[in-house]
Amino acid sequence: MSEDAVRSTTVYQRTGQDIVLGFLKGIADFFKLMAHNRVGFIGFIIVVLYFAAVFLGPVFIPLDDQTKVDRIFEPASWQHPLGMDHQGRDVFSQVVNGGRDILITALLTALFSTAIGITLGALSAVAGGGIDNFLVMFSDVFLAVPRFPLLVVLAGMIRVDSMAALSLILALLSWPGLYRAVRAQVLSLRERDYVEAAVTLDLGTGHIIFKEILPNMMSYIAISFAFAMTGAIYAQTGLVFLGLVPFSSSNWGVMISIAWTRGAIFYREAAMYILAPVFAIALFQLAMVWMTRSLEEVFNPRLRTRV
Repeated sequence: MSEDAVRSTTVYQRTGQDIVLGFLKGIADFFKLMAHNRVGFIGFIIVVLYFAAVFLGPVFIPLDDQTKVDRIFEPASWQHPLGMDHQGRDVFSQVVNGGRDILITALLTALFSTAIGITLGALSAVAGGGIDNFLVMFSDVFLAVPRFPLLVVLAGMIRVDSMAALSLILALLSWPGLYRAVRAQVLSLRERDYVEAAVTLDLGTGHIIFKEILPNMMSYIAISFAFAMTGAIYAQTGLVFLGLVPFSSSNWGVMISIAWTRGAIFYREAAMYILAPVFAIALFQLAMVWMTRSLEEVFNPRLRTRV
């Protein structure tokens, strides 16, 4: 091998090592900043554990779908920590296997609604004039319509048989609030010197929005994303509980609906059958709210008192 080839290989290896080391350092710095707020870091850990449980848990704890009439509403035990359901099936396995659809739909909804809200909000504030007036009026119409009753009507008229379709519907009904908030933030940032310099240099609307303004709003965007997920979980759980959206029988919303209709609330031994999915949803929501404390400090250095 020639000296040039050896030198090129060495440079390539060093570049690869620098990329890997930079990536690992970035992850370490992120965890360090997240850990700065203890409550926020606890919330972050819980959220990570939730996603690990709903995606990896079914591999180790398969869904119990065998009917056992002699074990209907059996109370909790070491073998079945959450007891049995109305068909004698393990409730714990249903909780582990029932979060996947809920969390994926919430994640997709947050992605769609956040993308729509920040794009239209930034465009409205930067463009101004007729575009701004039209978008403000359009968002006012959406904000004036009760969201959940409209969701119920739409679910009754349209067959929603996929997580992506439900996520898109939820996002189309939840973007106006974020749009108004982003618009107000951009109107404030638009007066900054660096934005005015970009406008003077005629760098284009896309550059001004996505390169100059939005990076300075990452704290607000990340927190809005987290709250969009929590709102989506409540909305889809309500629709599933009412039987308007078809999901697998192990879904948390379906579990609550079936437990209610099968009278689990009237049996003390079956209390965990209806409470377990409720607690699972509530704990995840609480963890998301806690996590926003750390996200604020990650994206807004002024909130850190020490690092």
